Amino acid sequence: MANRRARRRRRHRHQRRAAAALPPPTTAQEQTGSRKRSASAVEADAGSSPSQGLANGGGPLLPKRRRWPATRRSVVHYLKGREVGRWGPAGLPGFESELRGYTAQRLPELLTERELDLGTVNKVFASQWLNSRQVVCGTKCNTLLVVDVQSGHITRIPLMQDKDADLAQARRNCGIHAIELNPSKTLLATGGKNPNSLAIYRLPTLDPLCLGDRHGHKDWIFAIAWLSDTVAVSGSRDGTVALWRMDPDMFDGTIAWHSEVGLPLYAHISPSDVQSIPRVSTNPNNRKVRALAFSGKNQELGGVSLDGYFHLWKARSTLSRLLSIRLPYFRDNVCLTYCDELSVYAVGSHSHVSFLDLRQGQQNIPPLCSRDGGMGVRSLSFYHHLITVGTGQGTLLFYDIRAQKFLEERAPTGLDSALEPSGRKLKLDCGRGWLNQDDFWFNYFGGMEELPSALYTHCYNWPEMKLFVGGGPLPAGLHGNYAGFWS
Repeated sequence: MANRRARRRRRHRHQRRAAAALPPPTTAQEQTGSRKRSASAVEADAGSSPSQGLANGGGPLLPKRRRWPATRRSVVHYLKGREVGRWGPAGLPGFESELRGYTAQRLPELLTERELDLGTVNKVFASQWLNSRQVVCGTKCNTLLVVDVQSGHITRIPLMQDKDADLAQARRNCGIHAIELNPSKTLLATGGKNPNSLAIYRLPTLDPLCLGDRHGHKDWIFAIAWLSDTVAVSGSRDGTVALWRMDPDMFDGTIAWHSEVGLPLYAHISPSDVQSIPRVSTNPNNRKVRALAFSGKNQELGGVSLDGYFHLWKARSTLSRLLSIRLPYFRDNVCLTYCDELSVYAVGSHSHVSFLDLRQGQQNIPPLCSRDGGMGVRSLSFYHHLITVGTGQGTLLFYDIRAQKFLEERAPTGLDSALEPSGRKLKLDCGRGWLNQDDFWFNYFGGMEELPSALYTHCYNWPEMKLFVGGGPLPAGLHGNYAGFWS
């Protein structure tokens, strides 16, 4: 037994000596071995320089190029990832911009309408998307309501009331002409029960936050624009623009103001600055501020007044007027929008849309003529280079400002051919809505059944390719409404 153990020990010693006498393995021999590497080896290689790798007899360790899985390289999965932010804030800027431009060109011809029943409210003047299903609307009968475009359910939002309740009651039929969400979509600005006052609601709950009813406007608020998350500007029929600052202390969740009967209370605020637009000799009593649009890139506020002028203010801690220019078409200038990408303002009038590029001599872009029955341009919106025009004749038109032409209908030129532009202007005709067939309608319009609805407001939900359109009969004495969900 002892001899066998001694022989095994001698055999092991000889094997160890033979292994020690072998030369080190070559590079080729290393490559034929296992490709798995321990974490410690990877960290050691990462800490060494390429020159050290070469000195040790091997090549430099080059990082392998990352390959995305095939599912992540497709357009479909990119769009799904964009919904949940997989690509991060930057995303793929060039590809995304191209995709948005293509979507803007193709979406209008794909939209189909579903009318929404709003009951007997009168004329939808303003609207904004709250989320993927709900749109908040303001009407001429001073009603603030939330419409679920899927179910059709309507929720009325109580209006905030001035301390002077008698004044609010006297002006209750003026209507809500503007609704705007702040950039972070945490606050909503609109009119109060008194249309001279600015009402601020929290989102998404629509709880009342504050009411600008002290030392503000003396006439109806026609327009609102947010300069930041806590600063808003309102434009009024009294010829003034007012700058409002919301106290950050109001947003403290610990301040839950409720009365003894459980009704929410709100603060009453005053503007930090009020500016009057200049009087002109042609019509000094028609200085009504009708629309506002803010350029975040330039920190400038544009506005149009019904006397046919465009005004520009520098928006800092106060408003400083930079210029006032006469518009080429000055009849019924009631809507204004701004394109950040092109730095262009668009003004809607009775039959034209005028473009103002203040960097290039004000009016270097030719205006477009709607030619839609002379009923006027009633709403405007920009998306990239596409401008959507809502008319007084109940139609939506689409204009490509880069190509300087309206989008055209596309039709096949043959049995097996692709769709090609037909030369006919692409036009979406909205439904007739609801019309109150009262004595005024019977006496002045002879019982006309086919009266188009003016499209006073429209708003897109571009990520989900949806469009809400609202309006009502154009004549002031007629009572009715139209609301359409296009998808």
